[in-house]
Amino acid sequence: MSMRSRTLIALVTGAIFGFSAALAGGVLAEGPSAHAGNTAGTSDPATLPWQEARLFAEVYEHIRHDYVDQISDRKLMDAAVRGMVSSLDPHSAYLDSEEFEETRLSTMGSYPGVGIEVTADGSTVKILHAIQGSPADQAGLRAGDEIVAIDGKDVGSDVNGAIEHMRGTSGSTVTLTIHRAGTAGLMNFAMRRANVEVHSVEYQSLLPGYGYVRIDDFSDTTPDEMNAAVSKLQRNNPGGLRGLVLDLRDNPGGVLESGVAVADGFLNGGVILTAEGRTSDARFEMDATPGDLMNGAPIVVLVNSGTASAAEIVSAALKDHGRALLIGHRTYGKGTVQTVIPLQYGGAVKLTTSRYFTPSGGSVQGKGIVPDIVEEGRERQPADLMSAKDAPSLQSRDAEVQLGLTTLEGEVRDGGSPGHLVKTVAHNMPPVIATDDLLP
Repeated sequence: MSMRSRTLIALVTGAIFGFSAALAGGVLAEGPSAHAGNTAGTSDPATLPWQEARLFAEVYEHIRHDYVDQISDRKLMDAAVRGMVSSLDPHSAYLDSEEFEETRLSTMGSYPGVGIEVTADGSTVKILHAIQGSPADQAGLRAGDEIVAIDGKDVGSDVNGAIEHMRGTSGSTVTLTIHRAGTAGLMNFAMRRANVEVHSVEYQSLLPGYGYVRIDDFSDTTPDEMNAAVSKLQRNNPGGLRGLVLDLRDNPGGVLESGVAVADGFLNGGVILTAEGRTSDARFEMDATPGDLMNGAPIVVLVNSGTASAAEIVSAALKDHGRALLIGHRTYGKGTVQTVIPLQYGGAVKLTTSRYFTPSGGSVQGKGIVPDIVEEGRERQPADLMSAKDAPSLQSRDAEVQLGLTTLEGEVRDGGSPGHLVKTVAHNMPPVIATDDLLP
């Protein structure tokens, strides 16, 4: 899977999970189908494994008294809880209060801070991008600047520490010490933190009548951003949109309901997903409602091994309903749903509570989704939409975007169904289309 840069809002790296219920105000909302009276999965205190509990207590006491270094009870218990939960599967985890808050912020589409995207670069933390209109943007920070210190404290290559120090209450101040290539000495930038809006959707026109939309991840605001992007593309193309390239490459997922809402936006009906679990809340079905943003115009979806979770839900729903063709590489294969459950004394536990199934009844878990058109050769990182305006067109810099556009043009020209389009692409297009030979 491709490595994704660490951003101020995507504070949890690695597998970003799909929620089975939305987080609101720091607590978990009810799931989509809560039913009373179900006792599956509950435990009778009389059947608790006391022998195993005694084993735990014995090992705990040996560590406390015999281990070479003294370890606090709090640290030992935290490690025990983390180990217990993480042993279940790769996506379940214990979250302390700070991690829980970071997780909550990562789904909201906004956060209090300075508004920069950063990454570790050797022994330094480097700025990749300053969000337009953010305090960092207004202060004049640039891509490529190296963060040397924050409020006088050296940063080194500690991305997590840098993010933690840059976050804070809106209205509070923070000073970044920057090394900028070609500038003598260090530069100090004092900023006032603000609520920064982070957009997960980018868009642009490729050719007259053809649009491109990229979704980086699925937050609470993604469906509205998606609707706005398609509306603006339609306004920018007076003749109407004849086709859309939807880019979900390296999209690790996010909020389950947001993924479902995006899929719903292109479907007039039918099942988007079903979920099965031990409790009534974990068993549900989500269906599409009437209304297609593209009014039936063809769609291609770009995917790769970094397309996971909620992004796979969208891909599978559009593919299974014959609404879109998938182009690229096999997806990641995460077919489970995690629920974040707040704990009584702070923090939360993120537990896998459901397995979801695509409209065709299949599971992507461990298998992923094989695209309709499989790109040969190594995967390539999607081209950056933030490039200079005088740079070559996106499709000339990104072979898979070009393939998606060519595929859409073939669909419009032939006027066929997606099934017909697969045959057209497979048999009538030059073989070079699906190879590395198209690399710019």
